[in-house]
Amino acid sequence: MRASRVILFSIFIFFCLPGAICASIGEIEEIYGTVLYREKTGLSYKKAKTELLVEKGYWIKTESRSWSVIKLCDGSRFTLSENTEFEISEYLIDKDRKYGVFYITKGKLRVTVVKLTGQTTNYRIKTPTAVAGIKGTEFMILNQENANVFLGNEDTAYIAGYDTVEKPLRPDTIIQNTRGFTPTEPVKVETATLLSEAKNGLSHITDVTPPVDWKISESLPHIIARWDINYGHYLADSGRYEEALYIFQIAIDLSDNPEIRADARLERGAIYSRFLKKPEAALSEYLTVVEEDSEIPQKETALYLTGMTLYELGFKKQAIERLTQYKKEYPNGRYIINVETFLKLLENEK
Repeated sequence: MRASRVILFSIFIFFCLPGAICASIGEIEEIYGTVLYREKTGLSYKKAKTELLVEKGYWIKTESRSWSVIKLCDGSRFTLSENTEFEISEYLIDKDRKYGVFYITKGKLRVTVVKLTGQTTNYRIKTPTAVAGIKGTEFMILNQENANVFLGNEDTAYIAGYDTVEKPLRPDTIIQNTRGFTPTEPVKVETATLLSEAKNGLSHITDVTPPVDWKISESLPHIIARWDINYGHYLADSGRYEEALYIFQIAIDLSDNPEIRADARLERGAIYSRFLKKPEAALSEYLTVVEEDSEIPQKETALYLTGMTLYELGFKKQAIERLTQYKKEYPNGRYIINVETFLKLLENEK
């Protein structure tokens, strides 16, 4: 079986030598767990097997704790980790150039693009909110709805949002974006940090062999979001407030952990309130924390700041309502003395 597979793939590799046209775009080279495919959008998925030849328009989907390698006829590879959905949108190769557009709607992916002498390579990897331009490189992608994380391994890829400027992704750096906005500036992945933990984890689950341990997979967005919050602190301390706001927003879009999201929103509120003098924007962040989840410890701080910000904006009645709510819900809270004092002042102002 292995010998026949090698012969079969060698045939369409031969047809992809410079001066020839691919007999087939590629094949599903490796499978672990449950991997599905469909020939085009709108069709039902079917179970895939190794040696399945893939063509333009094909979708490949990995289920939970599943992994797959797609090998193109030029030797390039895409390694799909669990819960990833991937489309071959466009593909063309001839003696002078190769062109491809590939789409990942969600998941975790390693991209290894081979650059052949004498050929111009123009591959693009698209997510719902970002584009990576590739000439010949290896990097990894984590897509979580609006948010994208790109981690460089070899050579350089170029990352953009919706019609935005490109940022170069080089080895051992990270670039992120969300909602189609301009990507962040590249940041070096330092050893012994949350970021290096995330990079090692993403590398493990998109390696040349299936991962031994899947535990890191689900935690990756939260690890990177926590790093984002720490990095956002650094940016804010450096006076780079707009960059910090963006990094905190990426953390919110990346993680579905209520406490991580609340921490990021409180940080955004602090920047709006203290540094940018935009209390309305700060109030929006605080109210979101108060109303989004009632079981997190960050709600106490958000509720207190909501009352104080309402007063700052001149909404005394609403401020009294929120501070009274704080007194009822947190009778022994960390801000209770301030709240009781302020409520008395507000009552006297009536």
